[in-house]
Amino acid sequence: MIDIYAMHAEIAALAKQRDAVILAHNYQRAEVQDTAKHVGDSLGLSRIAANTEASVIVFAGVHFMAETAKILSPGKAVLLPESGAGCPMADMITAKQAVAFKAAHPGVPLVTYVNSSAAVKAVTDICCTSANAVEVVRSLGVPRVLFAPDRNLGAWVASQLPDVEVIAWDGFCPVHEAVSPEMVVEMMDLHPLAEILTHPECRPEVNALADAVLSTSGMLDHVASSAADEFVVVTEGGLLHGLAKAAPGKRFYGVEPKMVCRDMKLTTLEKVRDALRDMTGEVTVPEDVRVAALASVERMVSVG
Repeated sequence: MIDIYAMHAEIAALAKQRDAVILAHNYQRAEVQDTAKHVGDSLGLSRIAANTEASVIVFAGVHFMAETAKILSPGKAVLLPESGAGCPMADMITAKQAVAFKAAHPGVPLVTYVNSSAAVKAVTDICCTSANAVEVVRSLGVPRVLFAPDRNLGAWVASQLPDVEVIAWDGFCPVHEAVSPEMVVEMMDLHPLAEILTHPECRPEVNALADAVLSTSGMLDHVASSAADEFVVVTEGGLLHGLAKAAPGKRFYGVEPKMVCRDMKLTTLEKVRDALRDMTGEVTVPEDVRVAALASVERMVSVG
C-alpha cells in the first residue's frame, strides 16, 4: 500500500521540476484530485489549460480532455497519465459520421459536446460542455441545431429552449444511462429530506425527478449555498469527494448500484508520478485537425 502523503510530496516536487500544472476532473479518484493544482469540470479545466503559463499540462482525466488541452495549448506538452483512459460516449460518433449528420441537414449548425474526439471537433461548428450547453445553443440564435453525441444532454437543452428544435445524435454516457427512475425514487424514499441533484447526461425521465439538473461544477456551487443538509447525487461517484469538501458537514448519497466510470478510475497517483518523472503519455493532435478544431473549442470557452 502506497504512502499517499509521501506520493503527493513526490508529485509536487516533480511538478515544480518540470514546470507542470496538474489538472484533475471531478470524477477522478479522491487521492488524484487531492494532488492536482486544479480540479473541475471539462469547461473549467479547458479554460485553465488555455491560460496556464506552465510548460507541461498533466491531465488526470480521459483522452478527449487531454486532446482539448492540446488543441488550446499546442506549444505545451500535454501528458495523459493513463493512455487507455477513453470515453465510450466519445467513441459513439466519428468524424465521418458527423460530416454525414451535417450533410443530412444542410445549413443547420452542429453543436458537439466536448466529450468527443479532436477529429469530430474539427468538423463541428461549436463545442459545449454540460455546464454551458444551454447557453451555447441559445447564443446561436437559430431555430434548429444538430447536437452530438449525447442524446440526453440534447434532450435537456431542448427542454430548456422550447423554441429551438434539437436534432440529437443517438449517443449516451453508459454510466448515466444506467440510472433508472426507480433507482432515484428508492433513494428519495430513504432520504425524504434530501435534495435530488441529477446530471444532464441522465435520461429525461430521471432528470424529471430532480430538484436541480446541474453539471458537476454546478453541483459544487449549489451544495455550498443550498439550505438543504442532505443531497442525493445522481452522477459519477468521484464527485462526492469534492462535494464533501465544498460543503463540510452536509451529507451526500449516491444511487445504488454505485455510478463508476471505469475509465476515470484508471488514473492512479503512481501513474501521475510516472508521467511527470518520465515525461510519458504525451498526447498529440495532427496540426490540420488541431487548427480545424480550435475555432469550435474557442467558441465554447468564450461562452459565459
